[in-house]
Amino acid sequence: MAESSTQFRALYLARFAEGFGFITLITLLPEYINVLDPSGVSIFGLTISAGLIVGLYTTGFTFAQTVAVVPLAWAGDRFDKRSVLLVVFGCGVFVYAAFPFVDSSASFIAVRALHGVIVTGAGLMTLSLVGQLAREETRATHIGKANAASFAASIIGGLSAGAIYDAVGFGPIFAIIVVTMLVAWAVTYRYLDPDETRIEGFPFSDLALNRRIITLSTFRFQYAFAVTLVRTWVPIFAGVEAADGGLAYGGLAVAVAVTSEKFTNMVGQTFTGRLSDIHGRALFVFAGGAAYGLVALVVPFAPAIGSAVGLPTALPLVGDVSPAFVPLVTLSALLGVADSFREPASMALFADEGTEDGGVASSFGIRELVWRPGSVIAPLLGGWLMYEVSMASVFYVGGAFALTGAGAFLAVLVWLHGPRALTAW
Repeated sequence: MAESSTQFRALYLARFAEGFGFITLITLLPEYINVLDPSGVSIFGLTISAGLIVGLYTTGFTFAQTVAVVPLAWAGDRFDKRSVLLVVFGCGVFVYAAFPFVDSSASFIAVRALHGVIVTGAGLMTLSLVGQLAREETRATHIGKANAASFAASIIGGLSAGAIYDAVGFGPIFAIIVVTMLVAWAVTYRYLDPDETRIEGFPFSDLALNRRIITLSTFRFQYAFAVTLVRTWVPIFAGVEAADGGLAYGGLAVAVAVTSEKFTNMVGQTFTGRLSDIHGRALFVFAGGAAYGLVALVVPFAPAIGSAVGLPTALPLVGDVSPAFVPLVTLSALLGVADSFREPASMALFADEGTEDGGVASSFGIRELVWRPGSVIAPLLGGWLMYEVSMASVFYVGGAFALTGAGAFLAVLVWLHGPRALTAW
């Protein structure tokens, strides 16, 4: 495959379609919790804990992602990544079309699991193709732009999902997603060249021993707990009933809180990727991860901050809100700023190692696998914390994971690669 702006734009559109569907489900998760009534689920006459069911709403998704990573990444390296991406998008059309027919927690968990496979396949193939097409000196720049396209979809999808749901319910939202997926499939088929690289064997085994990947994994393993908890529970905190520790905002207000993080992340990655190409990437990973943890610790204080400042309880378009709304949106935006420094630099480092050693899809696959324990366990932990401890404890635990991950990354980086490695990578 030869580098060309047309092919990058096709991949950016594919990232847009992936992000559009993903954020819709995140935004509507509080509505599914309220509508499906997880406290009413029983198996063989035994009532299942509401916290466990809420956790499964996300863990079913992430568990399916975990199972799908290795075969999808192997297929991407062994065969044509473009063909794998087209198959994933074709299946995604049917998965998104099934969501309006969900009528129970069990069916929602099942469809969300299929959704996890689609999101994993689309993410692995698009990022692998971007990393493979780009030169090393521009790799983080192009990855940042691809991620910005995904976050642009998150903003549009999040805002439209909240507004459309408030007006007409679930059905029309998923019709729009299906059309978007079909357009992305057609553009990918028309403008993206076939991938002629073929990697024999099983690249995972060699890349798993790569010292740089091991170093990055010491951070990423812990950071997965942080991001999964915080990203999942910001909309839950905003949207669930006050009796469950939430702020009981409507769909549009929840969407604004979620998309503020996406907007700042989108804007940031358009230039932070370029900066990490110029100045080195490890420093951006460390600084972004540590800043994310510090901001996460402050999120539960949004109501206290709003009351202390005397912020309004009603806003144009959004309607009636509590004084916590503006601080929550601001803190969510700061989370996006912090993560915009970390994400393109981290992805480019994995792409560098995969391209050099052979098997860029497998390199991104390892990146996904390292993330999976946190993304599978964290929702269950968050559900338990939410119901058994407090809503605030979810953010305290998430922030702590980010800070310990950044600290471990710095320690291993200096130990294995020397004191200058933080700025040399």
